Amino acid sequence: MNRKKKINQILKKKIKKQNSKLHSSNKPKYISKAEREKMELEAEQTEVSVDQEPKDQESSAS
Repeated sequence: MNRKKKINQILKKKIKKQNSKLHSSNKPKYISKAEREKMELEAEQTEVSVDQEPKDQESSAS
């Protein structure tokens, strides 16, 4: 009986692993607090640089 039980456990475990690989998670990837801060700083810098560029182009065009 123990031999059958052990074999069944192994087979069930393999099936569970295969099924879990097939189904992907809808959960978003974790981003650490430090990474979020870096992303915010980069976004702010790009906003500032985008805001400054049109002003420079307007003054040089006139």
